[in-house]
Amino acid sequence: MSVPMPSGQILDVRDISLSFKGVKAISGLSFSVQRGEICALIGPNGAGKSSLLNVLNGVYRPDAGEVIFEDIHYRRITPLEAARRGIGRTFQNNALFKRMSVIDNILSGLSRHARAGFFAQALGLPPARREAREHRELAERTLAFLELQAHRDTPVGNLAYGLQKRVELGRALIAGPSLLLLDEPMAGMNADEKREMSRFVTEVNRGLGTTVVLIEHDIGVVMSLSSHVVVLDYGRKVGDGTPAEVRANPEVIAAYLGTVQ
Repeated sequence: MSVPMPSGQILDVRDISLSFKGVKAISGLSFSVQRGEICALIGPNGAGKSSLLNVLNGVYRPDAGEVIFEDIHYRRITPLEAARRGIGRTFQNNALFKRMSVIDNILSGLSRHARAGFFAQALGLPPARREAREHRELAERTLAFLELQAHRDTPVGNLAYGLQKRVELGRALIAGPSLLLLDEPMAGMNADEKREMSRFVTEVNRGLGTTVVLIEHDIGVVMSLSSHVVVLDYGRKVGDGTPAEVRANPEVIAAYLGTVQ
Protein backbone atom coordinates (compact mmCIF):
# COMPACT_ATOMS: atom_id res chain seq x y z
CA MET A 1 0.00 0.00 0.00
CA SER A 2 1.34 3.42 -0.92
CA VAL A 3 1.71 6.17 1.65
CA PRO A 4 -0.35 9.30 0.79
CA MET A 5 1.93 12.10 -0.41
CA PRO A 6 1.53 15.37 1.51
CA SER A 7 1.69 18.32 -0.85
CA GLY A 8 4.08 21.24 -0.65
CA GLN A 9 7.74 21.98 -0.84
CA ILE A 10 10.20 19.96 1.24
CA LEU A 11 13.50 21.45 0.01
CA ASP A 12 14.47 24.87 -1.29
CA VAL A 13 18.03 25.55 -2.46
CA ARG A 14 18.65 29.31 -2.65
CA ASP A 15 21.62 30.89 -4.43
CA ILE A 16 24.13 28.28 -3.24
CA SER A 17 27.75 28.92 -4.21
CA LEU A 18 30.72 26.75 -3.29
CA SER A 19 34.39 26.95 -4.24
CA PHE A 20 37.57 25.05 -3.49
CA LYS A 21 40.76 27.11 -3.42
CA GLY A 22 39.16 29.70 -5.64
CA VAL A 23 37.73 27.21 -8.14
CA LYS A 24 33.95 27.45 -8.39
CA ALA A 25 32.17 24.12 -7.89
CA ILE A 26 28.66 25.61 -7.63
CA SER A 27 27.60 29.08 -8.77
CA GLY A 28 24.38 30.74 -7.55
CA LEU A 29 22.34 27.55 -7.73
CA SER A 30 18.63 27.68 -6.89
CA PHE A 31 15.88 25.08 -7.25
CA SER A 32 13.14 23.52 -5.15
CA VAL A 33 11.91 19.98 -4.59
CA GLN A 34 8.29 19.13 -3.92
CA ARG A 35 7.39 16.66 -1.22
CA GLY A 36 6.93 13.15 -2.60
CA GLU A 37 8.76 13.58 -5.91
CA ILE A 38 11.86 11.96 -7.36
CA CYS A 39 14.21 14.72 -8.47
CA ALA A 40 17.21 13.75 -10.62
CA LEU A 41 20.40 15.80 -10.79
CA ILE A 42 22.22 15.29 -14.07
CA GLY A 43 25.20 16.84 -15.80
CA PRO A 44 28.74 16.07 -16.96
CA ASN A 45 31.41 14.88 -14.55
CA GLY A 46 32.61 17.83 -12.50
CA ALA A 47 29.31 19.67 -12.83
CA GLY A 48 28.96 20.01 -9.04
CA LYS A 49 26.32 17.34 -8.38
CA SER A 50 28.05 15.44 -5.56
CA SER A 51 29.26 18.73 -4.08
CA LEU A 52 25.64 19.84 -3.88
CA LEU A 53 24.60 16.69 -2.02
CA ASN A 54 27.49 17.35 0.37
CA VAL A 55 26.07 20.80 1.03
CA LEU A 56 22.58 19.44 1.61
CA ASN A 57 23.68 16.94 4.26
CA GLY A 58 26.29 19.12 5.92
CA VAL A 59 29.58 17.69 4.66
CA TYR A 60 30.39 21.05 3.00
CA ARG A 61 29.49 24.56 4.08
CA PRO A 62 28.60 26.80 1.13
CA ASP A 63 30.31 30.15 0.55
CA ALA A 64 26.94 31.82 -0.01
CA GLY A 65 23.25 31.04 -0.08
CA GLU A 66 21.06 28.91 2.14
CA VAL A 67 19.11 25.68 2.22
CA ILE A 68 15.56 25.42 3.54
CA PHE A 69 14.53 21.92 4.57
CA GLU A 70 11.15 21.29 6.20
CA ASP A 71 10.81 25.09 6.72
CA ILE A 72 14.11 25.27 8.63
CA HIS A 73 16.70 27.63 7.16
CA TYR A 74 20.36 26.73 7.37
CA ARG A 75 23.67 27.56 5.80
CA ARG A 76 25.78 25.53 8.16
CA ILE A 77 24.68 22.11 9.39
CA THR A 78 26.56 18.99 10.45
CA PRO A 79 25.91 15.52 8.98
CA LEU A 80 24.67 14.46 12.43
CA GLU A 81 22.12 17.29 12.53
CA ALA A 82 21.05 16.57 8.94
CA ALA A 83 20.50 12.89 9.75
CA ARG A 84 18.48 13.71 12.85
CA ARG A 85 16.34 16.19 10.92
CA GLY A 86 15.45 13.48 8.40
CA ILE A 87 18.01 13.63 5.58
CA GLY A 88 19.39 10.22 4.56
CA ARG A 89 22.35 9.75 2.22
CA THR A 90 24.18 7.15 0.16
CA PHE A 91 27.56 7.70 -1.48
CA GLN A 92 29.03 7.23 -4.93
CA ASN A 93 31.50 4.66 -3.62
CA ASN A 94 30.10 2.10 -1.22
CA ALA A 95 30.97 3.12 2.34
CA LEU A 96 30.09 -0.26 3.82
CA PHE A 97 31.85 -2.37 6.43
CA LYS A 98 32.88 -5.25 4.19
CA ARG A 99 33.62 -7.77 6.98
CA MET A 100 30.38 -7.09 8.84
CA SER A 101 27.12 -8.88 8.08
CA VAL A 102 24.34 -7.36 6.04
CA ILE A 103 22.12 -6.78 9.06
CA ASP A 104 24.92 -5.18 11.08
CA ASN A 105 25.69 -2.82 8.19
CA ILE A 106 22.05 -1.81 8.05
CA LEU A 107 21.96 -1.34 11.83
CA SER A 108 24.93 1.04 11.55
CA GLY A 109 22.55 3.47 9.87
CA LEU A 110 21.00 4.08 13.30
CA SER A 111 24.27 5.01 15.03
CA ARG A 112 23.43 8.74 14.81
CA HIS A 113 19.96 8.17 16.22
CA ALA A 114 20.80 6.26 19.41
CA ARG A 115 19.12 7.69 22.51
CA ALA A 116 20.64 5.45 25.18
CA GLY A 117 23.94 6.75 26.49
CA PHE A 118 27.27 4.95 26.40
CA PHE A 119 27.10 3.73 30.01
CA ALA A 120 23.52 2.50 29.62
CA GLN A 121 24.64 0.48 26.61
CA ALA A 122 27.80 -0.79 28.29
CA LEU A 123 25.91 -1.90 31.41
CA GLY A 124 22.99 -3.34 29.50
CA LEU A 125 20.45 -1.19 31.33
CA PRO A 126 16.74 -1.56 30.44
CA PRO A 127 16.55 1.59 28.23
CA ALA A 128 19.52 0.37 26.20
CA ARG A 129 18.09 -3.14 25.85
CA ARG A 130 14.73 -1.74 24.76
CA GLU A 131 16.36 0.51 22.19
CA ALA A 132 18.46 -2.41 20.88
CA ARG A 133 15.28 -4.46 20.37
CA GLU A 134 13.58 -1.58 18.55
CA HIS A 135 16.60 -1.13 16.28
CA ARG A 136 16.77 -4.84 15.53
CA GLU A 137 13.07 -4.83 14.55
CA LEU A 138 13.67 -1.86 12.24
CA ALA A 139 16.61 -3.68 10.65
CA GLU A 140 14.53 -6.82 10.07
CA ARG A 141 11.77 -4.77 8.42
CA THR A 142 14.34 -3.03 6.22
CA LEU A 143 15.82 -6.38 5.20
CA ALA A 144 12.36 -7.61 4.22
CA PHE A 145 11.52 -4.43 2.31
CA LEU A 146 14.70 -4.71 0.22
CA GLU A 147 14.38 -8.51 -0.17
CA LEU A 148 17.70 -9.13 1.59
CA GLN A 149 16.59 -11.72 4.17
CA ALA A 150 18.51 -14.51 2.44
CA HIS A 151 21.74 -12.52 2.89
CA ARG A 152 21.04 -11.42 6.47
CA ASP A 153 24.20 -12.87 8.06
CA THR A 154 26.47 -12.74 5.01
CA PRO A 155 29.54 -10.50 5.19
CA VAL A 156 28.87 -7.62 2.82
CA GLY A 157 32.20 -8.10 1.07
CA ASN A 158 31.00 -11.50 -0.17
CA LEU A 159 27.96 -10.06 -1.96
CA ALA A 160 27.62 -9.13 -5.61
CA TYR A 161 28.01 -5.42 -6.31
CA GLY A 162 24.31 -4.82 -6.96
CA LEU A 163 23.39 -6.37 -3.62
CA GLN A 164 25.99 -4.25 -1.84
CA LYS A 165 24.37 -1.12 -3.26
CA ARG A 166 21.03 -2.38 -1.97
CA VAL A 167 22.55 -2.83 1.51
CA GLU A 168 23.79 0.77 1.40
CA LEU A 169 20.28 1.86 0.47
CA GLY A 170 18.97 -0.06 3.47
CA ARG A 171 21.44 1.64 5.79
CA ALA A 172 20.19 5.04 4.60
CA LEU A 173 16.54 3.98 4.89
CA ILE A 174 16.48 2.38 8.34
CA ALA A 175 16.12 5.70 10.17
CA GLY A 176 13.05 6.63 8.10
CA PRO A 177 14.32 9.79 6.36
CA SER A 178 11.83 12.15 4.79
CA LEU A 179 14.46 13.17 2.19
CA LEU A 180 16.81 10.60 0.68
CA LEU A 181 19.93 11.71 -1.23
CA LEU A 182 21.29 9.03 -3.58
CA ASP A 183 24.70 9.62 -5.15
CA GLU A 184 24.86 7.46 -8.29
CA PRO A 185 23.01 4.48 -6.81
CA MET A 186 23.25 2.60 -10.13
CA ALA A 187 26.86 3.37 -11.10
CA GLY A 188 28.68 0.26 -12.28
CA MET A 189 25.52 -1.85 -12.54
CA ASN A 190 24.43 -3.99 -15.44
CA ALA A 191 20.98 -3.58 -17.01
CA ASP A 192 19.29 -6.14 -14.76
CA GLU A 193 20.76 -4.59 -11.61
CA LYS A 194 19.63 -1.13 -12.73
CA ARG A 195 16.08 -2.39 -13.22
CA GLU A 196 16.10 -3.90 -9.73
CA MET A 197 17.48 -0.74 -8.13
CA SER A 198 14.99 1.42 -10.04
CA ARG A 199 12.19 -0.76 -8.69
CA PHE A 200 13.38 -0.28 -5.12
CA VAL A 201 13.85 3.48 -5.51
CA THR A 202 10.31 3.71 -6.88
CA GLU A 203 8.97 1.68 -3.96
CA VAL A 204 10.88 3.84 -1.47
CA ASN A 205 9.22 6.87 -3.03
CA ARG A 206 5.69 5.55 -3.53
CA GLY A 207 5.49 2.90 -0.82
CA LEU A 208 7.27 4.74 1.98
CA GLY A 209 6.42 8.28 0.88
CA THR A 210 10.08 9.33 0.84
CA THR A 211 11.18 12.28 -1.29
CA VAL A 212 14.24 11.34 -3.35
CA VAL A 213 17.01 13.46 -4.86
CA LEU A 214 19.39 11.34 -6.91
CA ILE A 215 22.40 11.73 -9.15
CA GLU A 216 22.32 9.48 -12.19
CA HIS A 217 24.18 9.38 -15.51
CA ASP A 218 21.95 6.89 -17.33
CA ILE A 219 19.51 9.17 -19.16
CA GLY A 220 17.10 6.32 -19.81
CA VAL A 221 16.87 5.65 -16.08
CA VAL A 222 16.45 9.36 -15.32
CA MET A 223 13.65 9.84 -17.82
CA SER A 224 11.71 6.80 -16.64
CA LEU A 225 12.25 7.18 -12.90
CA SER A 226 12.08 10.89 -12.10
CA SER A 227 9.30 13.45 -12.19
CA HIS A 228 11.66 16.44 -11.93
CA VAL A 229 15.12 16.94 -13.46
CA VAL A 230 17.71 19.60 -12.62
CA VAL A 231 20.65 19.89 -15.02
CA LEU A 232 24.02 21.29 -13.93
CA ASP A 233 26.95 22.32 -16.09
CA TYR A 234 30.14 23.64 -14.50
CA GLY A 235 28.29 24.38 -11.28
CA ARG A 236 25.44 26.38 -12.78
CA LYS A 237 21.88 25.35 -13.54
CA VAL A 238 21.08 25.01 -17.23
CA GLY A 239 17.80 23.12 -16.98
CA ASP A 240 14.99 22.60 -14.47
CA GLY A 241 11.65 20.95 -15.19
CA THR A 242 9.91 17.73 -16.10
CA PRO A 243 11.90 15.08 -18.02
CA ALA A 244 10.10 16.11 -21.24
CA GLU A 245 10.86 19.81 -20.70
CA VAL A 246 14.51 19.15 -19.94
CA ARG A 247 14.89 16.83 -22.90
CA ALA A 248 13.65 19.57 -25.24
CA ASN A 249 15.79 22.36 -23.73
CA PRO A 250 18.43 23.46 -26.29
CA GLU A 251 20.89 24.52 -23.59
CA VAL A 252 20.64 21.13 -21.94
CA ILE A 253 21.12 19.34 -25.25
CA ALA A 254 24.23 21.42 -25.95
CA ALA A 255 25.66 20.90 -22.47
CA TYR A 256 24.86 17.30 -21.81
CA LEU A 257 22.32 15.30 -23.78
CA GLY A 258 23.90 15.71 -27.17
CA THR A 259 22.00 13.87 -29.86
CA VAL A 260 19.76 11.82 -27.54
CA GLN A 261 16.22 11.89 -28.94
